[in-house]
Amino acid sequence: MPALNKITCVEDFRRVARRRVPRMFYDYMDSGSWTESTYRANESDLQALKFRQRVAVDIARRSLRTRLLGEDVAMPLALAPTGLTGMQRADGEILAARAAERFGVPFTLSTMSICSIEDVAARTSRPFWFQLYVMRDRDFIGRLIDRARAARCSALMVTLDLQVMGQRHKDIKNGLSTPPRPTLANLANLALKPQWCLEMLRTPRRAFGNIVGHAKGVADMRSLASWTAEQFDAALNWDDLAWIKERWGGKLIVKGIMDEQDARHAVDAGADALVVSNHGGRQLDGAPSSIAALPGIAQAVGDRIEVWMDGGVRSGQDTLRALALGARGVLIGRAFLYALAAYGEAGVLRCLELMANELDVTMAFCGRTRVQDVDRRVLVNPEAAC
Repeated sequence: MPALNKITCVEDFRRVARRRVPRMFYDYMDSGSWTESTYRANESDLQALKFRQRVAVDIARRSLRTRLLGEDVAMPLALAPTGLTGMQRADGEILAARAAERFGVPFTLSTMSICSIEDVAARTSRPFWFQLYVMRDRDFIGRLIDRARAARCSALMVTLDLQVMGQRHKDIKNGLSTPPRPTLANLANLALKPQWCLEMLRTPRRAFGNIVGHAKGVADMRSLASWTAEQFDAALNWDDLAWIKERWGGKLIVKGIMDEQDARHAVDAGADALVVSNHGGRQLDGAPSSIAALPGIAQAVGDRIEVWMDGGVRSGQDTLRALALGARGVLIGRAFLYALAAYGEAGVLRCLELMANELDVTMAFCGRTRVQDVDRRVLVNPEAAC
């Protein structure tokens, strides 16, 4: 493994992560649904946007600091909710949350995390955000919301685009399970990842900590599998958000918005922020990229709600591109997961530092000194996103 100070970009982290993590978990992190066309478009459409360089502008005093949901942040970025994070690295959710806290950006814990809400809360000092999947078992969901409030989570992020599960071919071929299924192929691959195995043996956290022992009838991994298959709620609709908002009583974010009409529904439902997101290309293959959907949504509702973007962000330059087209901030998933899998907490911190530097330098080349002043004029071809 290269020394951490030799890592210069997210792609460097990805290459190390691929060597270090068992195939089934690396592929879970780094894949999309069906043909993966939307997964690829999330990145390629961002790269198609070119910057307008300016010179002889006073850029001596620059700042990336801003506010998301009223919280002071070091830059307009948050760590997205990602399932199975604790299988990329032992205690991964705790490590990522600590790195985010140290840097000064929000961390979002997934319902499908390995470390529980209580695990993360006990090992961090800054309130984090909690992401909610709405299950059919409303009693469980109510208690999950209560647990997030008891843990002092400062915002609830409701993911709306997982009423049904997109098919990811690699997960099926790998026989993805948690813990890993002891097939001959999986055992052979695990034998090549001794450091990962050793760290997993040292931690007691190897199941879905927010669910096992909390949902009725789910006492172990075997019962979890059948429970999960039945629980994603295909009947979820905007009326359900009223109950969730009342039960929660705090800041509410909705994630999975790709349509202007749905964005208006989010405003009407009383959400404080929305995330333009296609689930990282893991749900509807053939959907537009997140950056393609962003400008229309930002124009439609950006004056009434905070609009953020998730999907394909691999650098500070990508962050600037999203800000230019109307996002108030971005979420990163795979970018921090690569870093976490490769180097743990220190890797996530390094990833955030690299992205901040990329954002700062690119903003300077574009003649801007504050992220709040970034608009579409920093791009030569903003129409390329549409």
